[in-house]
Amino acid sequence: MSHPLLQPDVAVIGAGPAGLMAAEVCARAGLQVMVFDAMPSVGRKLLRAGIGGLNITHGEAFEPFVGRYGSARDQVRPLLERFGPAQLIEWVHGLGIDTFTGSSQRVFPVGGKAAPLLRAWLKRLRSLDVQIQVRWRWTGWQDDALCFATPAGEQRVQPRATVLALGGASWPQLGSTGQWVTLLAARDIDVAPLQPSNCGFAVDWSEHLRERFARQPVKAVRARLDHTDWHSGELMVTEQGLEGGLLYALSAAARDQLAQQGSATLWLDLSPDRTQSALQQRLAQPQGSRSLAKHLKDKAGIDGIKAGLLREFTDAATLRDPAALAAAIKQLPVPLGPPFPIAKAISSAGGVRFADLSEDLMLKAIPGLFCAGEMLDWEAPTGGYLLTACFASGVVAGEGVIRQLQAWA
Repeated sequence: MSHPLLQPDVAVIGAGPAGLMAAEVCARAGLQVMVFDAMPSVGRKLLRAGIGGLNITHGEAFEPFVGRYGSARDQVRPLLERFGPAQLIEWVHGLGIDTFTGSSQRVFPVGGKAAPLLRAWLKRLRSLDVQIQVRWRWTGWQDDALCFATPAGEQRVQPRATVLALGGASWPQLGSTGQWVTLLAARDIDVAPLQPSNCGFAVDWSEHLRERFARQPVKAVRARLDHTDWHSGELMVTEQGLEGGLLYALSAAARDQLAQQGSATLWLDLSPDRTQSALQQRLAQPQGSRSLAKHLKDKAGIDGIKAGLLREFTDAATLRDPAALAAAIKQLPVPLGPPFPIAKAISSAGGVRFADLSEDLMLKAIPGLFCAGEMLDWEAPTGGYLLTACFASGVVAGEGVIRQLQAWA
């Protein structure tokens, strides 16, 4: 069965934050916009992010904020200068959603959930006559038309401009499959390989530690890699290794170090509130008839999973020597194995290279084709940085579409 060729002004492929923001910007300019998504409903990754509280952005000063984007900071800066944390918060308020800033400077919608925000946003998009098609999976091009596999068969769309906002390759069950890499390669667009970011890492645990401590958190701890600063937070021991916010903050450096050097060590400070000399002094006190476990708990506050980690990565001689034991508590070396698979990562690195894009995020080789969101070659830690850059890139791409169509008029 043949279907009529759809010819909107703008096609947006991907209904996450970047795609929906690009759609809103274009629709506000009076353009006819159609949004397509392969999943049965929109914003699935946004909703998943909101399960533990939707962290939309971060309240730190602009320069440190930009620095969170690492090697891509210079490319992301113009996006944030156009639509940064302050503009994002104002936009959320415009949807009728209040926000609050937590003690860690993370910014959340009141209530913490993503669903009310998404509902208000979709209501706004409907008022702007944005059409949203779900279960439409983009399969590439035929001549100049976009091709989609849909429940009603193949459909073709020929817009004046297209925004791709297809995400990376993390959480593929929510729609970010990374299959677009092959489609762009067919048009000779080279993409930086997609890699896991904000991810856990394998650790070769002993059977004893795995059986006794898997799925237990390690709280009140600091960590660093060689040549990095200390970070505070929490870790989670899993059957396969370590994950958690503290490791996510170091994941890009750990992943790159493993790739370049073949090894990486995570250094743990199991007692951040005590100095090494204070620990040594307390541990040197007579143990008497108490067990080592009792002595560690009473004198150093080390028990449970922390004691398990200490025994896992030290030898008997270290445990008997107060000076060596204090040093191990303050800097316990944990050898890291490979990062967890990208499908289990919170986000991904790699993607469409900024060198191949204009300032408006249009592919230089394919005029009228824009890219936004996590499919761009950048990464950032959790804490609101990921969402902020996705929203910002959607704004920049949407405004780029408007300028391009005006130039063609």
